[in-house]
Amino acid sequence: MPIVRPARVTDAAAIVAIYTHYVETSSATFDLEPPTVEAWAERIGQAQPADGHHVLVAVDAADRIAGYAYSGTWRERAAYAQTVESSVYVTTPGQGVGTVLYDRLLALIDAGPAHRVEAGIALPNGPSVRLHERCGFRHVGTFTQVGRKFDTWWDVAWYERSPRRHV
Repeated sequence: MPIVRPARVTDAAAIVAIYTHYVETSSATFDLEPPTVEAWAERIGQAQPADGHHVLVAVDAADRIAGYAYSGTWRERAAYAQTVESSVYVTTPGQGVGTVLYDRLLALIDAGPAHRVEAGIALPNGPSVRLHERCGFRHVGTFTQVGRKFDTWWDVAWYERSPRRHV
């Protein structure tokens, strides 16, 4: 299993490479253009763990980044400050990397101030649905045909989780 650690600014290029695959080949993200390395470096540098905002990477035995997970602002308005949104992306789905990343990310969120964790999943995406349900998320609703990519309208299922406080 990979080692999970906080992302470093120097990991930005590897994160962009992973995400670019999803942008170009998948409805898992509705981005139509990959972000820049500079944008990811800024996101990593601005992560605020005290607010429940984390960026983690999974590093394999060959010291390659095998995936990443992050949590951050769900909505901009101040009343949403204790609600975070989470995402996870891996180089090779089905190898357990996503579970390891999410377990670590959610443990960090559980230890912080977040009241809810939200995750949107473009449908269909059975592996992501199963991962989120295994990690304690529950389905709270589906927005129909809200994203258009590859000349197709996509539904988005929303899942949420209440952080588990450890005493």
